[in-house]
Amino acid sequence: MEDETVESRNQARLKILELANMISVPMSLNAAVRLKVPDAIWSGGSNAPLSAAQILTEIRPFPSGGDAENLQRILRMLASYGVFEEHVVGTGERRYSLTDVGRTLVTDADGLSYADYVLQHHQDELVRAWPLVHEAVLDPMVEPFARANGEPAYSFYGKRPQMNKLMQSAMSGVSVPFMKAILDGGYNGFAGVKRLVDVGGSAGDCLRMIMQKHPRVTEGINFDLPEVVAKAATIPGVTHVGGDMFQSIPFGDAIFMKWILTTWTDDECKLIMENCFKALPAGGKLIASEPVLPKLSDDSNRTRALLEGDIFVITIYRAKGKHRTEEEFRQLGRSAGFPYFRALYIDYFYTLLEFQK
Repeated sequence: MEDETVESRNQARLKILELANMISVPMSLNAAVRLKVPDAIWSGGSNAPLSAAQILTEIRPFPSGGDAENLQRILRMLASYGVFEEHVVGTGERRYSLTDVGRTLVTDADGLSYADYVLQHHQDELVRAWPLVHEAVLDPMVEPFARANGEPAYSFYGKRPQMNKLMQSAMSGVSVPFMKAILDGGYNGFAGVKRLVDVGGSAGDCLRMIMQKHPRVTEGINFDLPEVVAKAATIPGVTHVGGDMFQSIPFGDAIFMKWILTTWTDDECKLIMENCFKALPAGGKLIASEPVLPKLSDDSNRTRALLEGDIFVITIYRAKGKHRTEEEFRQLGRSAGFPYFRALYIDYFYTLLEFQK
């Protein structure tokens, strides 16, 4: 029998209890975002440590006034995961400020943050899918989201304007910091491009930023589903085009896409990339921004974020959609006709993948 008094067994029991209760983390994060706690603490940049009671005075009115003790319990747990920093003053009162992680949830001057990404992930319809993850193992033909809600996620969102709006806001909140990172980080893959097509470009934020940084890109084509581009705002130099990437893709000197290939099967990705190949001139590039899995698993934040995102894909979008390794992307490119490939690791989550014709 195991000796339950030894250090390794104590640590093992502790670890499994942490994992079993892990749902407390995303749900508490969701609560903090819904309550607008990060904005209340940030307060125009002051980030002064506030008690739970002081935070409640900032985010009121509530008919009941709110419960400071319960809010503190949420904040204390999230502080253990580095979202907030806890300060214990002389009286024993706990106060909280934002860490760099917490600051990603603060609404910026453009109304963007990672907050909507958190909310989008934790909508009731998505939460219903999670108890069915094991079904993706038993029968990968239907993803858990479709089992729970009766149809695939993309068509489900398309019929529900509020969900679609939240999705667009979430993607903008994630895309803008990433685009700033690659555009300010010296990436020169857009040099020489005049007509740039963004496949799955949603509201056109990425194109707008690319064209501002690279004025020689004079024509942008924001290509997405008709119901998506119909609501996109006017952007100088950008034409919003509705269509189906599985049918055809508009011609361009280069094609850009972000987080598109991840949510489709290998065969579907090959078809998308073949349509990109047809839409490019000789020497033209497909520039794909995707999460790329490391060869070996470890317990780093990066690896965990990538592997957790992979399970999100299995659960919500496609049971056989997936995050891929660099070599898997290389092989996909070759199967679609692209002879040249390189991967650039600029951002910690997304990798820039260049496929050249």
